[in-house]
Amino acid sequence: MSGHSKWHNIAKRKGANDAKKAKIFTKIGREMAIAIKEGGSPNPDINSRLRDVVAKAKANNMPNDNIKRMLDKYSGANGNVEYEAIKYEGYGVGGVAVIVETLTDNRNRTAADVRHLLDKYGAGMGATGCVGWQFDQKGVMIIEREELDEDETMMLALDAGAEDFQADEETFTVYTAPADFGAVREALEAKGLSFLEAEVEMVPQNYVRLESAEEMEKMRKLLDNLEDNDDVQSVWHNWENEDEFEG
Repeated sequence: MSGHSKWHNIAKRKGANDAKKAKIFTKIGREMAIAIKEGGSPNPDINSRLRDVVAKAKANNMPNDNIKRMLDKYSGANGNVEYEAIKYEGYGVGGVAVIVETLTDNRNRTAADVRHLLDKYGAGMGATGCVGWQFDQKGVMIIEREELDEDETMMLALDAGAEDFQADEETFTVYTAPADFGAVREALEAKGLSFLEAEVEMVPQNYVRLESAEEMEKMRKLLDNLEDNDDVQSVWHNWENEDEFEG
């Protein structure tokens, strides 16, 4: 998303009500379960993927007690919940490309739910790869500017191995190759930087503007309903002027 839209969305999420926050924390918990299973350890110090998920949890203001409970829940014999990662692609209104990443224990239920929402509020679900080519996978870290010096922060990021650095009025955005994400994040944390957001994302190569209030309302409903679905982990899209809709 564009920098302004991204900041707008982060601010909105930070101010989410308790029910929304609980849903976000549950989704991050599922990511921890997958990271523990695939990384072979519930210890973030030796499981780099889990370390990245814990960093995401902290960026979403998950309390340390919650993080510990999640790690305990999905460790050992308690961690035998089988989640499958499935990605769906399709179109919203006006040609907006949408990628939906899910973790599910019932692929039939999840596929039906995602298809229903894309049909109801968008232009429908497509085949794998139908919109994925319009996105690049990148590590993304968003830093609140506050009193930070732009040039100094940029040099810290580039020296740590970042691919790109962008600044706007309220935030700095650091981009990395997916494989370098964890190392760059840890290097910047060691320099005292903290993140509003830190995760590997699908970054659009191009953006689509929606002009009518009707189109924007439908697109907002599509995104809200997808994000409210318990099986949906992340929704990526290339709607450029999302922050202009105040409905």
